[in-house]
Parts: sequence; structure tokens; C-alpha cells
Amino acid sequence: MKQPYRTRKVDQPPQFTTFKPRGIPQKYLKKTELCIDEFEAIRLADYCGMEHYEAAAHMQISRPTFTRLIKKARQKVACALTEGTELYITGGNIELINTLYHCRDCGETVSQPVYLKTENCLECGSENVNDLSEKFLKK
Repeated sequence: MKQPYRTRKVDQPPQFTTFKPRGIPQKYLKKTELCIDEFEAIRLADYCGMEHYEAAAHMQISRPTFTRLIKKARQKVACALTEGTELYITGGNIELINTLYHCRDCGETVSQPVYLKTENCLECGSENVNDLSEKFLKK
């Protein structure tokens, strides 16, 4: 029986969770699932430019595990770009460090530690705030 993998640290949830080719309705597209830990691996290595050992330490996983994770993530992104599939980011066995709060009124997005719950927008005071981490946290 395969054991579940250990919890991986993710800095914050992605601001956008679905990417698809323009002009093709979703119902006609195949889907490619990218787990949030794979997204974090791409963000750290390719966007932030971290070396594998740095990124692995940031996520609190081993360097070989990070290398397998980034390889899998890059393959999925390449598949979505090459084959024109819809790429969507889903949950996984993760622990979020920060969350993003997006105000639907003023459009501001603010990062805060996950343990600080916010009811109102920090910029305009509106109560119309969306916690982007909710879909990734286990209930």
C-alpha cells in the first residue's frame, strides 16, 4: 500500500487557477491537472530563479523529491501548451504559509499569513473579500 507523501510547504495559493487556450470553449478541452505543490515548484525554480536545493529547503522536502516534482510539473505545463489542454491547479497534501485576499470591489489583492483571518479589505474596507486559499485547505 502506497503511503501518502509528506506535507509540502507552499508560500501562498495561486492567484489564478485555470489557464486555457483562447477561443475554445472549456467543454471541448481536455484537462491537465497541476497540483499546487507542482505549481510551487515551478514558481520557485523558474519564476523566482532558485536552485533546486534552495527551493527544496523552502518547501521542506528533499532535493531529489523537488527534482522529481519540478520535472513532473514542467511536463504537465509543456503538455498543456503543446496539446492545447486546459491547465488547472488543484490541491494536494500542502501547508500554506500565507494566503491571498482579493477584494471584489476595489480589485486589490493582499498577502497575509494564513492564521490571520480577514473579514474586510485592508485597502478599501469592503466586506466583499475572497480568501484564495479556501479551495486548497482541508476542511
